[in-house]
Formats: sequence, structure tokens, C-alpha cells
Amino acid sequence: MIVVTTPTGQIGRRLVRHLLAGNGKVKVVVRDAARLEADVRAQVEVVEGSHDDPAVLDAALPGAEALFWLVPPNPAAPSAHEHYLAFARAGAEAVRRHDVGHVVAISSAGHGWPKPAGVLSAAFAMDVELQRSGAHYRAVSPPFYLENLLGQLSAIRERGEFTLTCAGDQPLATIATRDVAAAAADLLTDLSWTGQSDVPVFGPDRFTPDDMAQVLTEELGRPVRYQRVTLAGFAAMRRSQGASDRLVADATEMFAAQDEGIYDADWAKATITATGFRTWCREVLVPAL
Repeated sequence: MIVVTTPTGQIGRRLVRHLLAGNGKVKVVVRDAARLEADVRAQVEVVEGSHDDPAVLDAALPGAEALFWLVPPNPAAPSAHEHYLAFARAGAEAVRRHDVGHVVAISSAGHGWPKPAGVLSAAFAMDVELQRSGAHYRAVSPPFYLENLLGQLSAIRERGEFTLTCAGDQPLATIATRDVAAAAADLLTDLSWTGQSDVPVFGPDRFTPDDMAQVLTEELGRPVRYQRVTLAGFAAMRRSQGASDRLVADATEMFAAQDEGIYDADWAKATITATGFRTWCREVLVPAL
């Protein structure tokens, strides 16, 4: 049996379908079972609650061969580091209690980065804590999610632009969430692997944001440009929206690390996935617009 956390998220819901398609026995941990798609709900065991709760994990993990772990975002958390570690400590202790043999978690590319990297550093701290459980462990380690661009649909539609904080002429490693789910599914359907390591997974392109704007222009049939936002400008915007200083620092440290090349060292050793930016635009972004 495989236990899956966050089964209604962009990665988790795809992962569950991969596992069910392979006739796997799946148990899910979900805050609200009503959010599960009806056909999935009929095929899985359900434990309702949050996976930072030891009692919920104790209900989910008996008999589990493997656990899929993803920390859900929480904008109200005091800091990304505290948020990730609270989940990871609960998870590691439960894995030890129930002698779960394998854990697959969603982390980030860039392990070994020597500077603070905000949310990415929090993911690396999660990995360390979960490895202490003693389980065989794989940290699926993607770079920038293409789905982050879906938050800018209005700007693309109304102003013909999208914004990031990274240089427009430098390649940005990206990946589609469906490919992250597929990588996790591959690991969970063949548990012959042992030991503990990170597994970088990258999309096939080495596009710059300017390249991405050109692809969007071609796919939409109208001009789209990339507009770089300074870190100071981003921080001011987030503070004006009510974000705490700590949350602003978590985000700006992450974006600074991306701009400085936190993902670059992993490019050479990453598993290259199937979905390119143009395909993702055609199949995901354009229909959403």
C-alpha cells in the first residue's frame, strides 16, 4: 500500500491517478475528502486530516510500504522553515513508529546551495529531517514550476506581459507539474531502490524568460513580452498586500537564488522529462486563457 499526502493538489492528484492506473493500493491523507474526485474517492482508502498531525499519520501509516510526502503551502505560517520542519518532524517520527520502508518527497533542485534560499532552503531542511527517519528516501527535486505562470493569466490576457524577478536573457530551468507527478510515480511503483538521495527532474528546454515570451507570442498569436521586476519592487508589492517581513524574505531569498543559478549545477545530472514549454502552453496555459 502507498500512502499519498496532498492528493488534491496539482502533483498529488496526478500521482494518485498514476498509481491507480497501475492497480496499486492507495490510501490518501486529505483535509477534506469531499475535494477528491468521485471516481478516485471510490478507489482509495481515505484518512481525513492534516499530515502534520501525529494521530492522522498513525491512522494512515500502519501497513504502508511507502509514503509520498509533500508539504502544502501556508501563507499564514511564521516562516517557510518552521512550516516545513513542523511537517517533516511529524512525518519522520511517524515513519519510524510504523517502520515505513520508503519515502518519496517533493523537494527542490539546488541541494548544496551555500546561501539562504528561502522556501528552497526550507525544503532542503525537510529532506534532512525525513532522512533521519531511517527510511529509504528520494527527494524529487524540480526547478521552477511552469504552473506558477497561471497566476499571471490576467496580465497576459490584458497587458500582454508576464513578470518574474530573474534576468530575461538567462536560462531558467522549468518543469510541468504533471512531469513531477510522473517521476514520483515511477519511484513509488518500483521500490527496488535503496539509500537516500535527491533526484533532480527538469523539463527539456533551456529557455530564457525572453524565449518564453516569444513562444507565448507565437502560441497566442499576439505579442507577449517579459517584464523583469526587481526584488525590491516585488518585496514592496507583497508588503502592500499584507505579507509579513518573514514571508517576504522567504520569497525574495528564493528568487535571488534562482537568479544566481541555484538550479544550474543540477542541469547536467537531472532526469529530463517530456513536457516542453510550447507543449505546456498549448495544453495548459492557452486553454486556461
